[in-house]
Amino acid sequence: MRFASLAAFCVLGLASSVFASPLLEGRANGIDQATYNDLERYTKYSSAVYQLICPSPLGNKLVKSFDISATQGFVVRDDSRKEIIVAFRGTLEIADAFVDLQILFTPLKSTGLSGFGDAQVHTGFLFAYNVVASTVLSTVKAQAAAYPSYKIIATGHSLGGATASLAAVSIKSALPNATVKLYTYGQPRVGNAAFATYVENLIGTDNIFRAVHTYDGVPTILFKVLGYRHFATEYWNFQDSASPARVKKCTGGDDPTCSDSIPSTFINPAHLLYFNQVMAINPLLCI
Repeated sequence: MRFASLAAFCVLGLASSVFASPLLEGRANGIDQATYNDLERYTKYSSAVYQLICPSPLGNKLVKSFDISATQGFVVRDDSRKEIIVAFRGTLEIADAFVDLQILFTPLKSTGLSGFGDAQVHTGFLFAYNVVASTVLSTVKAQAAAYPSYKIIATGHSLGGATASLAAVSIKSALPNATVKLYTYGQPRVGNAAFATYVENLIGTDNIFRAVHTYDGVPTILFKVLGYRHFATEYWNFQDSASPARVKKCTGGDDPTCSDSIPSTFINPAHLLYFNQVMAINPLLCI
């Protein structure tokens, strides 16, 4: 599904903002400025990866870009912050939509993973990661060997966030001594409760930043009645415009006081805006 098609869906979702707004009022929570700054920063990588050409994401070293069977992304090295960033693109084309629609569960099987018990995941999301798994792992391993003190960040928006969550557990399994952090934006539920627990235990809830913007319907589009569950930790930007005071750090995977309190309106305008940035349309993020 092309980005223009998503915009068309958004027009249909405008009415939902009317009933959503009262639910978003009066939630005086807030997070610290440093956490907010990081959420804002990795939004930019998750937006930059949508560009057809991105020679220098956020002005940093592009190590490798990949485009295999409709899964696109890049690996970047930020020497000033000592980070290796792996970003995945979200839904943009018909092939991406086909991946999104493969909603049946399949056992979690990917390169190097073990000890995942009864974890099952969305068939399409697992396919999207597995087609690039060897490329991602070989590139990240080489970078981590050359720069062993660097943190590893996996990030993405929408479908890209789902793919990033699978990449994060794969990378952490391959590099157990590395610090791996996961930042996702508008990410749908990826797997069942066993998968959510597996992600939390392997990555650590303090290293997971699953951002949701106001009434974005995509994070709740794969309903719990189907067996899907979110992993912690959600950071809900409950009111516009985004600021540290308007982001709530939630409890558990599907906190009923956070985005799960709002019925899903599927793809809507909130899905395309994260931390005051319109996703996918800013080529200046690539220079």
